[in-house]
Amino acid sequence: MQFQSLPGFREFYPDACARRNHIFGQWKQVARAFNFQEYDAPVLEPLELYIEKSGEEIVGQLFNFEDRGGRTVALRPEMTPSLARLIGAKANSLKRPIKWFNIGEHYRYEKPQKGRLRAFYQFNVDIFGESGPAADAELIALLVQALRTFGLDSKDFKVRLSDRDLWLLMLAAEGLDEAGSATVLGIIDKLERTERPKAIEQLYKVLGDGAEGFLGRVEQAIAIRDFDTLSEFILSLPLEGDLATQAKQRLKDWHALLGGIKSAGAADFIQIDLGIVRGLAYYTGFVFEAFEASGEGRALAGGGRYDALVNKLGGPEMPAVGFAMGDVTLVDLLESKKLLSTYVESPDFIAIIGGAEARDAAMSDAALLRSMGYRVDYPLKDQGFGKQFKDANQKGARFALIYGSEEIEKGVVKVRDFASGVEQEFLRNQLVELTPELVSNGLQECRP
Repeated sequence: MQFQSLPGFREFYPDACARRNHIFGQWKQVARAFNFQEYDAPVLEPLELYIEKSGEEIVGQLFNFEDRGGRTVALRPEMTPSLARLIGAKANSLKRPIKWFNIGEHYRYEKPQKGRLRAFYQFNVDIFGESGPAADAELIALLVQALRTFGLDSKDFKVRLSDRDLWLLMLAAEGLDEAGSATVLGIIDKLERTERPKAIEQLYKVLGDGAEGFLGRVEQAIAIRDFDTLSEFILSLPLEGDLATQAKQRLKDWHALLGGIKSAGAADFIQIDLGIVRGLAYYTGFVFEAFEASGEGRALAGGGRYDALVNKLGGPEMPAVGFAMGDVTLVDLLESKKLLSTYVESPDFIAIIGGAEARDAAMSDAALLRSMGYRVDYPLKDQGFGKQFKDANQKGARFALIYGSEEIEKGVVKVRDFASGVEQEFLRNQLVELTPELVSNGLQECRP
């Protein structure tokens, strides 16, 4: 019987794994350039952790079961609840701002489709302990850089920026209470995928005869693309007293955020778009999603501010902002742009061996080079020189270390640089000493 992987799960053969590792490497490089520290958390968590964060409706989307200890558990669908738990447990001893990142696999029991699988990797980046818009700007700048590092530019993707605080002010101007606002925000979040008559029908349950007029005002807000127009729109709302003061302060926060993004060189990638609401109720301020510039396909990344979650999960009050980027939609975009090459993890050196005595010398030198961190390979059985050189080329080796009877008699190793075709002999006891220069400069520049 031939077994196959489960629906929505992927195998990574060496070529696919090399490509995946390249993506992970780029993510890590960007995160570290912004001075974020890497962390990890269990892949299996109490089911209650996700219910507390997202509500009972999340259960149907999870791989969950009862373990042998009678505990109800789930494979993690996202990292944020685990992260909030970790931060909350040691909040008093962590130096702020806390800047952490993670690359890990996540699981959702959903119907597999393009851009969405049941097992997927995410790049999670978060800042805790900073409530001002500078933290939001830092995260958005990192997100932009993480996409740019793959060769994408402002013609390829946009980060759509919105604000749940502004939406709450707009809904307060409509006379909606907290419960009504939550319901309406859920409807607004799905407007792009909802036919207009259906949206009016949904809004009618909350707003009655004012539903269609309200939807028109929502559509006006969603169409705004520049800060000046946004300011005029917000200041024109019928807000009084404390709500009017909150609106003016929020516009100052917007001005600071956009200024920070511009200073970071990311302004060309930002698009104001109040149509982004982020349906998850724990978001509390600025929210954003990265999309292909055409607007097609699923979001490349999404996130925002979630200042109340750490406290909700049992920790202290702790402002937080973060985003997650999935590997599935990113790979789809990079492939469509022909920006994802075939990545092969090639050896630095391959030994070409002629005879038993030569094999002993080759294995001894290989052990030394491997201990220095170089990738070294050699044939595991005796082969002719022609076959060995062919294999070395196919594996993409940079250098050949040639051990024939003449080389063994003279106590040397002949090195061939496949890039230049140059060959040169080295005393074997010099090889380890000269290897760093050899790898850095190639054979033409390296002299014993």
